[in-house]
Amino acid sequence: MKRTIYSLLALIVLGSLTVACNDYETYGDKKEKERNAISQFIADSAITVIDEEQFRQQDYTTNATKGNNQFVYLNNSGVYMQIVRKGCGKPLQDGERTDLLVRFVEISIYDSTGIYNDVRAYTVDVMNISRAGSTYTASFTSGIMKSTYGESVPSGWLVPFNYINVGRPRSADDEISKVRLIVPHTQGHSVASSYVYPYYYEITFERKIDLSE
Repeated sequence: MKRTIYSLLALIVLGSLTVACNDYETYGDKKEKERNAISQFIADSAITVIDEEQFRQQDYTTNATKGNNQFVYLNNSGVYMQIVRKGCGKPLQDGERTDLLVRFVEISIYDSTGIYNDVRAYTVDVMNISRAGSTYTASFTSGIMKSTYGESVPSGWLVPFNYINVGRPRSADDEISKVRLIVPHTQGHSVASSYVYPYYYEITFERKIDLSE
């Protein structure tokens, strides 16, 4: 009788271990799942992906007019980027450090949950950014991103600064820069990198007013 009970217990333990092994996702599995999710998101959003050579031939612009939805795939980062507006002002200069006002929408590509700060005019994140040659570093000093994920700015957010201006509107025709991004976990915030989650963003950048001007 005891031998029968021990045999049954052994089978139960073996079965539990088998289920646990089958449920375990490797990092490779998670990356494949992420790639598939991004591909499905691109298809569902009717996005046309162009390569960096076409992006260069288009003078580093993407077509975001009605009926067009171009994103460029950037090989080094794995980020997909659409420049909706290059923006007024000028690019961040080598050796420069400044504060930017940031409004954004963040959507998880897996489940469409999101956070945002683009509804109320007085709700804005502040990001301190600096440039040294071709390297950009930044941190959140206040706002929803800081309170949710900490001070570190996702690397994917810094990719557009090679191609956009950061200024403040000084006339009715001036517009601040706006980009849309698909950011893989390797270029994302702490949650993205920890759980291998991809995110979609719409972001505007505006230079914070310098009271000394």
